Amino acid sequence: MTISPAKLSDPTVRSLVAAINAGDRAAFEALLTADATMSDDGSDRDLAQWTDKEIFSVRGHMDVQSESDGGRALVATFRNDTWGEMRTAWRFTVEGDGRVSRFETGQA
Repeated sequence: MTISPAKLSDPTVRSLVAAINAGDRAAFEALLTADATMSDDGSDRDLAQWTDKEIFSVRGHMDVQSESDGGRALVATFRNDTWGEMRTAWRFTVEGDGRVSRFETGQA
């Protein structure tokens, strides 16, 4: 079963997933703090390079399967034109201003 991005509990995460699925880099970046960081499979990555390579230049898309931690932890089927489809886990740190300061992803 898939959870529609519009039904995700956390409003920031909801908007972030919608931006990813729409391929809207500007909307995605607007939801991040200026010093946002991320990791992939436990290794810190350059956020701008990673999101370009893994999401925006290769039509990344998330189909959320489940959420926990008030909507800030997701399990999703993520697909892009490079790697195809994989089961992934995502965890988001959302600051008081409603922007993401860190996200971590990896295979679930």
